[in-house]
Amino acid sequence: MVAAILRRTPGTLASAIRLHRTAAAATPIARFMSTHVTNAACEDNEPGFLGSVETFYDRAAKISGVSEKSLTGIKAVDAVLSVKFPVEIDQDTHVIIEGYRAQHSRHRLPCKGGIRFSDEVDLQEVEALASLMTYKCAVVDVPFGGAKGGVKLNPKKFTPAQLERITRRYTMELCQKNFIGPGVDVPAPDVGTGPREMSWIMDTYRQFNPQDVNAAGCVTGKPISQGGVRGRNEATGLGVYYGVREFLQFPEVQKMTGLDGNIAGKTVIVQGFGNVGYWAAKFFQNNGAKIIGIGEHDVSAYDPNGLDIEAIFKHRAEKGTFRGFGNAEIIDGSIKIMERECDILIPAALERQIGLKNVKNIKAKIIGEAANGPITPDAHDYLVSQGKVVIPDLLLNAGGVTVSYFEWLKNLSHVRFGRMSRKWEEAGKSKLLTLVEENAGRQLTPQERRA
Repeated sequence: MVAAILRRTPGTLASAIRLHRTAAAATPIARFMSTHVTNAACEDNEPGFLGSVETFYDRAAKISGVSEKSLTGIKAVDAVLSVKFPVEIDQDTHVIIEGYRAQHSRHRLPCKGGIRFSDEVDLQEVEALASLMTYKCAVVDVPFGGAKGGVKLNPKKFTPAQLERITRRYTMELCQKNFIGPGVDVPAPDVGTGPREMSWIMDTYRQFNPQDVNAAGCVTGKPISQGGVRGRNEATGLGVYYGVREFLQFPEVQKMTGLDGNIAGKTVIVQGFGNVGYWAAKFFQNNGAKIIGIGEHDVSAYDPNGLDIEAIFKHRAEKGTFRGFGNAEIIDGSIKIMERECDILIPAALERQIGLKNVKNIKAKIIGEAANGPITPDAHDYLVSQGKVVIPDLLLNAGGVTVSYFEWLKNLSHVRFGRMSRKWEEAGKSKLLTLVEENAGRQLTPQERRA
């Protein structure tokens, strides 16, 4: 309901607040600067990422019944950390790295949100993402405030050793400024990061806080051997699949789209083949859907007969591109693939991928926002006016933070899942089996009892 409200009523305060923030910022041009990747689908008059989030917020605020005083406080970002530090690339070369961490709301602690490594990272982006994290946690009832962080770099241009130095130095800055800790702010993976980076963050935090018995809870998305939880890696993509599957069960959705309630046989296009896009595509395919298109940053692959997810994933890992994969049609860039005919479109890349420049070419019946903010407000309004079903990011990609919550609880409890309840469950099931034996008139075999 909250997610739907965020998209239905025109905003009133967003423009004024954006002007105020621009005037107050020390570097207004850099703060609101977007790159070609997040501008290609948008007209010049469309708001930036933060402006889009604020517009959706204003729409919800007008019909929330909450006082303007409270709404103003909820909307503002609580704190932002901006750092620059040198990192040694080789004996003769240093580069200056920019990093950010935004805490949108500390009404519930710790704050929670991923850290991304991307050329697109800027102050506006992390503030927008932190805001979305607050609302997302509220939608799925996870007791965290929202936060987000980022380091402005392309991880493909650095070696693992260089990335480790950058990650540890960034974590040191967070530690020194009290922007990380199991009870303060708990990062997680995002675009360009994964379990490896999370383990570096945890290890660095432990070096600064050797007496903190809960240090493993300072970050989630860690490897299993480092205190992670099974299922976290695929959680966001699996949540995308579950969300689309459940929406298809509603009669009103079936009536609007002309689709039945089954995933099997549906054609799907996924834009973005990172962690979220890969797992979402994999679960759709495993449950009978046909993945006819996959978009990546450089090129997209399209095959109306369906793409083999594992095969194309292996091909890209070996070749670094989709080019040369089977009989697939190769399309430059990742925007055009979304304009092909399909039943379900999953934008799982970056923000602002569907705007006024390309929204009229979107033919999908259902658009599931696996990325954060992939559709601008005006484009969203157009899609809804055309009878398209848009499943909002606040709900659809919340699987990651939900499972991160489980990992955080596991780290704080210092007990693996199942250890506390195992004997209780065994006793209950033993009584159930005894009742089955009494009604069956015979003893179960040892093999039957184990099963």
